[in-house]
Amino acid sequence: MTILIDKPLWHFKGERFSHLVSDSSFEELHDFAAKLGLPEQAFHGDHYDIPERFWQRAIDLGATATDSREVVRRLRKAGLRKSYKITSDVPTRERLKE
Repeated sequence: MTILIDKPLWHFKGERFSHLVSDSSFEELHDFAAKLGLPEQAFHGDHYDIPERFWQRAIDLGATATDSREVVRRLRKAGLRKSYKITSDVPTRERLKE
């Protein structure tokens, strides 16, 4: 049960982003994202896109820094890796409350 975050290497709209994932459950991931103050729209199927300005706070809250290959490896091992095109079956925070 680990929250992982890769380095902010991904550029989008003038900012750099990281990926935040859980290696155990989407519930754990959504709970952590809520503590971090991330909006639900930052969730993309199996990860949250995290602006660089949130990276250190994520570490301070207990996320483990790693590289993007390890992020993908751990998602696959946990059975949580999703295609970017298929996200309707992934539980959002709202769906977890139902």
